Amino acid sequence: MWICLFPLALAWLSTTRASEYCENVLNVCQGGDISWTKCYEDRIASCVVRRRSSSFIYRRVNWTYEEEQSPTADHRFLISSSALLTSRGAVSESEVLLVATVIQSTYFKPGPPPRSRHITVHRPSQSTVLGSSVLAVRAGNYPVSDLSQAIKLGFKHDKQVDGACVFWAESQLENGTGYWSTEGCDTNRTESEFICTCNHLSFFAVLVNPVLTVDERHAVNLSYITYIGSALSIFFVVISLIIYIRLQRRRPEKAVGLHLQLTGALLCLHLSFLLCCFWVWHLNEEEEDWVCRGLGLLLHWSLMATFTWTALEGFHLYLLLVRVFNIYVRRYLLKLSLVGWGLPTLIAVVCGISGVYGRYRPELTDANNRSSTAEICWMSSHRLPVSFVTTVAFPSLVILGNSCMLGVVVFKLSVLRASGFGAESGGGSKKMSREQWVKLWKDGATVLGLSVVLGLPWGLASTTYVSLAGIYVFTILNSLQGLFMFLWSLALSGKSRSDHSSVKDPSSQKMMTTSFNN
Repeated sequence: MWICLFPLALAWLSTTRASEYCENVLNVCQGGDISWTKCYEDRIASCVVRRRSSSFIYRRVNWTYEEEQSPTADHRFLISSSALLTSRGAVSESEVLLVATVIQSTYFKPGPPPRSRHITVHRPSQSTVLGSSVLAVRAGNYPVSDLSQAIKLGFKHDKQVDGACVFWAESQLENGTGYWSTEGCDTNRTESEFICTCNHLSFFAVLVNPVLTVDERHAVNLSYITYIGSALSIFFVVISLIIYIRLQRRRPEKAVGLHLQLTGALLCLHLSFLLCCFWVWHLNEEEEDWVCRGLGLLLHWSLMATFTWTALEGFHLYLLLVRVFNIYVRRYLLKLSLVGWGLPTLIAVVCGISGVYGRYRPELTDANNRSSTAEICWMSSHRLPVSFVTTVAFPSLVILGNSCMLGVVVFKLSVLRASGFGAESGGGSKKMSREQWVKLWKDGATVLGLSVVLGLPWGLASTTYVSLAGIYVFTILNSLQGLFMFLWSLALSGKSRSDHSSVKDPSSQKMMTTSFNN
């Protein structure tokens, strides 16, 4: 009898050794040479459940009905019958295997970035995964994708946060690595839960407060907008320089001299930007080009010069509108020029001697969080503190100060208009006349023009972290700075001609003279 049972016992032992306990599959796949996620998906379907657990769902379900399960109190999913039918394939069975569990996000490692020259934005870090947990859902023996009836997944949260539903996509460059992708998944957020609707099965998670991403189509559009806008700005800036030079010769004025200097800085900025973008395309990967380092210095210097002259525009308005009396400064424009051109030159020279310029390779991603490397002649990535101080902190202070000065301008205009409106109405009807509406529109145009001169469109950089529309608005407005400066020069030129004929608006004339022509 024992002899007869021995082959059965031997067969049972060999089967047990061949099978794996489901609790050990993750550790076994982590130590392999192939992708651990593919290994996990293959082996989890044939493992042996040693201990029943509510956080590990492993059961056969009827494919004719939709199935709703909750591996944990914070995770749930609803899989449709069509998805279960797709996972069954050609096998004529009434039931399919459904497996679901929650895995720590630390097992998912980002891979090296592929090469790309499109404009994209930074990849969210692993620490942004909600609850540091990933919901894995698998059904049947066949891949499930492009479903007509999407599956729904729920991720609970205990605070008001922004997030995006993503799944883990394997990298083709290196085994075991990949990226978080939003492709095929939509996100809806309630007060207590993120609801993800996806058309496939995979490893799912929610990225909390993810950095806004731009897919390839929008990246190409933004690239064209930037290049075309900068080229147009160069054209219009040259015309603006000619207009300002003629105005300066006709009536030498300090404000026109400031506009002339700012326009020259803008010309250098757009020229150097296009040169840096196009020159880096001709560099080899191993080549260290001194021209690229020089272009990086020129771009950095031009950007600092633009913001320095923008700050000086605000300083000039301060003297005119706040320090109205005793503002005479000997050789005023010369001293401003020493600051406007000297300070950027000093900083650029020091940075150049320190060797901070070269090819810059930021880590970028597209809408699927696939990493890429865009290059530009700029400051090398290991010099980020220098970049932050000179291109983030300093511009932020300039924009903040000039925003306050624009508020002073609006206040002064409102006071002048209020006094003029009261005098014209004579204490009678408060209804505004057509002429007063025209004055109001002129004041609005004045404020808009000043906002461009004071560099306030640069402040829209904060909107690029909020929405895709913010990225487009920021790109369009700042790539067309030359066009706006041209329109402002036309307005000043027209005003200069009208000053020689007649003055129809004393209050407006007083304001414009005080602000722009002193």
